Amino acid sequence: MGIFDGLPVPPDKAYLREELSRIDESWTAARFDSLPHVVHILTSKDREAEAQVLKEQSDVVEDVVDEVVQSYHSGFNKAIQNYSQILRLFSESAESIATLKIDLAEAKKCLGNQNKQLHQLWYRSVTLRHIISLLDQIEGIAKVPAHIEKLIAEKQFYAAVQLHAHSSLMLEREGLQTVGALQDVRSELTKLRGVLFYKVVEDLHAHLYNKGEHGSVASSMHERYDELPTTVAVTFTMSNSQSLSRRTKLMKGDNHSFADGSYRPSSIDGSSFDGHDGDLDISDEVSSDGHIASMRASGGDGNMKDIKIASRQIPSWLSNSTPDEFIETIKKSDAPLHVKYLQTMVECLCMLGKVAAAGAIMCQRLRPTIHDIITSKIKAHSELVNSSRSCNDQNAHTRGLHFVKGQLGSYQLSKHKRQNGISLSGTLLAVSPVSPVMAPTGKAQAAAKELLDSILDIVVQIFENHVIVGELLELKTAQNVDMNTPRSLTTDANWSPDSEASQVTGGYSIGFSLTVLQSECQQLICEILRATPEAASADASVQTARLASKVPSKGKKDGSEDGLTFAFRFTDATISIPNQGVDLIRQGWNRKGPNVLQEGYGSAAVLPEQGIYLAASVYRPVLQFTDKVASMLPKKYFQLGNDGLLAFVENFVKDHFLPTMFVDYRKGVQQAISSPAAFRPRAHTVAPYTPSIEKGRPVLQGLLAIDFLAKEVLGWAQAMPKFAGDLVKFVQTFLERTYERCRTSYMEAVLEKQSYMLIGRHDIEKLMRFDPASAYLPNSVSASNMVSSASDAESLEIESELSELLFNLRPIKQENLIHDDNKLILLASLSDSLEYVADSIERLGQRTSRSPNQVADKGKTLASFADDYRKLAIDCLKVLRVEMQLVTIFHMQEMTNRVYLEDQDAEEPDEFIISLTAQITRRDEEMAPFVAGVKQNYIFGGICSIAASASIKALADMKSINLFGVQQICRNSIALEQALAAIPSIDGEAVQQRLDHVRTYYELLNMPYEALVAFITEHEGLFTAAEYTNLLKVSVSGREIPPDAQDRVSDILSH
Repeated sequence: MGIFDGLPVPPDKAYLREELSRIDESWTAARFDSLPHVVHILTSKDREAEAQVLKEQSDVVEDVVDEVVQSYHSGFNKAIQNYSQILRLFSESAESIATLKIDLAEAKKCLGNQNKQLHQLWYRSVTLRHIISLLDQIEGIAKVPAHIEKLIAEKQFYAAVQLHAHSSLMLEREGLQTVGALQDVRSELTKLRGVLFYKVVEDLHAHLYNKGEHGSVASSMHERYDELPTTVAVTFTMSNSQSLSRRTKLMKGDNHSFADGSYRPSSIDGSSFDGHDGDLDISDEVSSDGHIASMRASGGDGNMKDIKIASRQIPSWLSNSTPDEFIETIKKSDAPLHVKYLQTMVECLCMLGKVAAAGAIMCQRLRPTIHDIITSKIKAHSELVNSSRSCNDQNAHTRGLHFVKGQLGSYQLSKHKRQNGISLSGTLLAVSPVSPVMAPTGKAQAAAKELLDSILDIVVQIFENHVIVGELLELKTAQNVDMNTPRSLTTDANWSPDSEASQVTGGYSIGFSLTVLQSECQQLICEILRATPEAASADASVQTARLASKVPSKGKKDGSEDGLTFAFRFTDATISIPNQGVDLIRQGWNRKGPNVLQEGYGSAAVLPEQGIYLAASVYRPVLQFTDKVASMLPKKYFQLGNDGLLAFVENFVKDHFLPTMFVDYRKGVQQAISSPAAFRPRAHTVAPYTPSIEKGRPVLQGLLAIDFLAKEVLGWAQAMPKFAGDLVKFVQTFLERTYERCRTSYMEAVLEKQSYMLIGRHDIEKLMRFDPASAYLPNSVSASNMVSSASDAESLEIESELSELLFNLRPIKQENLIHDDNKLILLASLSDSLEYVADSIERLGQRTSRSPNQVADKGKTLASFADDYRKLAIDCLKVLRVEMQLVTIFHMQEMTNRVYLEDQDAEEPDEFIISLTAQITRRDEEMAPFVAGVKQNYIFGGICSIAASASIKALADMKSINLFGVQQICRNSIALEQALAAIPSIDGEAVQQRLDHVRTYYELLNMPYEALVAFITEHEGLFTAAEYTNLLKVSVSGREIPPDAQDRVSDILSH
């Protein structure tokens, strides 16, 4: 039974456990029912035995109970004794408490009689302690002015402002206002407030322009122009979100006050400013709502380690400051030192309540300061260039100027003379509207770009500081912090959050800073470009004032504010200053800027030359400057960035530079193509043809000048990608005019000539296209020449068809031929020049098409113009080839009029052959310097086949011939072979083979009939059936031909 398992039964009586286990569980039930057991015994057969079992079980239970009692008896006795003692103690305590109550009642009666006297003594003690505290505070305040002056001398401005604010609060406390000895202290604190303000403004001004001790100029003045400035992200404490720049991102935070609410200023002269019994507690009057919670910045890779190491340390200018929430924020910030310092200066101005006056001063000094910075930078740059020139005169033109040349820089010309003694640069530069210095990759462009890069880089760094300060002030304004009331004074509860931000900040804002900075940069650009007031779109002074007073607002949707444009500034622009702080400004600075603004910047001392063409070198630095500025501007000032310096430069380029350039280059193009020498081949050329333009390739001066101008214009496009489309269209315009001029020159040479009309015939044009010789022609872009891969038999068939078409034109008249060799030389030179220009245009077209700013034009492209030029070059070569073939036919047709019945063997070929060979040799020599060898082969390569065919066909028109006549014809072929073989580009073996065929044909006339039949039998395919028949028709002296000779030959050839 489980309930008896824990009973203390000794081991010697373990049997009791077994006996207990045998007892039925029903005996242990909570509600025992005895009736079933009684009935069981009464109904049992052996009642005594059942009763005996129950007795034994009862004995076992009694034994177990005895054992339990023996085991727990002593414990029960002790527990009873403990209970009796506890009861006794409770009784005694109750008696003691009753006695204590009586005693307390008696004490209360005694104290109540003395209560009034004790209250009087306590009040007297508190009064004395307050008097002692006031005396200690008066003693400490008297030392404050000297300590503030010491902090100012150590440039611990924040600590000085803290001490000034705390002291001013103390003087306003009850009890100290009537102390006459403190009037001098009040007066000194008032003066020190003005001194502090001027010192803070001067130091802030110096650090705004990277001239201060903690400025960022040291690490960024000499960086390359394309490196982005340090990226800054500022986190402020405020309750509402504000739109900030992409460089300065706002995060929401909570203002956490100190746990004890106390504010402990620094000690003075080693002594504590606190009283002996109390602290100088002024935390109730000092609000920290405007304090900046945190500021973080990540600089370049090079200074990140230094920033992280020093980020958790207190800056040196805050070493004497009293710890507060602002200082804790500075300690936790990861911003660079110059950002923390600017933040500290702004906080000082807010605590002094002089933000409007400081903003007005910064506005007034912004323009002259920027002017001085730009002027000094240009002067330093000039001294650097001059010193480098004096060190090494020979390398001066390559030192100091670093310019990334464009892909089109290959157009620059070598200054050495060509092999034929003609200066290439002098010929081409005469048609260019700009000098080599002002060319797209000239020294003036490089110098202007480098100068503007360095100046705009400094302006970007300065503007970065202005963005930081401007956003800090805007955030203070957005938090409804009255920044023009000292922290020591009670602020106006009715301060209007809708007041103009420009009035609160004295007219200073990010928009105003950007406007003035871009205006000064614009003035510098105007000086570089030598821009005139007529180029301005509005008066700059009025516009600058309008932009300065404009504060972007989400609520203003007036479209009149969207069209901001920059104008030239040739007179000093006054600055609109709000009423607040004007008197202070008049005391320190004039309302008008200094006279230096009316002077130039001295850029002429650095630049080799100035002028409107420097707009190309100005564009890219301004574009990069605008991108950097846009990355720093808050979203609400984004339109100012769009309407700024880049818009001015783009408008100037579009409205002034491009029209001027188009007029100048149009004149250059007109001069290049209308000059009498433009399409005149060079005379007295003795140098062999060379494909290199530098080594003397005889390109026509007009086309060479056009190619030079096209590359130069596309060089401007490389410098100004946005306007590449307009420049490419302009190039296409004068390429089209040049093409028409080339077409006119071509037509003047071939007009009403038979060769020109023949190449236009469809049948001849098709045969010439499939002619294997067309492989020597330039490949067209749009439709490549179909170079035939036919077999020799097919090639001979094409030549035969073409020759047949040309023979059908007989008789050829001399007036239908180009008898002026100068025109043929012009065609040869024009063909080579057109091919040169086409190749150049095609390369330029490929480069411009890869430009990301180039917009695809549905009209003609540079590649299509290259195709047109190449087609015209091919037409020139075709005319020359057909012309030489017609000249050959013109001379060879004399064979049909001549009788070859000679009496003796002549020593010279026929006159027409002599005339033909002389003409071939002369024209080859005249054309050789103007065309390549393959083109020369194409021009003269068709003569051999035409001469061979003409010689064989001439036999059909002969009635008789003798042995001397045959020899004369063979001598003619030999003379022609020698003339053609003398041309270097022609295959002499092929010429010999073709003319040997002619000599073999005519030598068959010297064979007897039977020998001729035997030859025909052995060489059926050597000549055609008509040609074999013509051998039998002609009468040969001494040869007998049977009547059926032709039938026999026909039978032989038909088998």
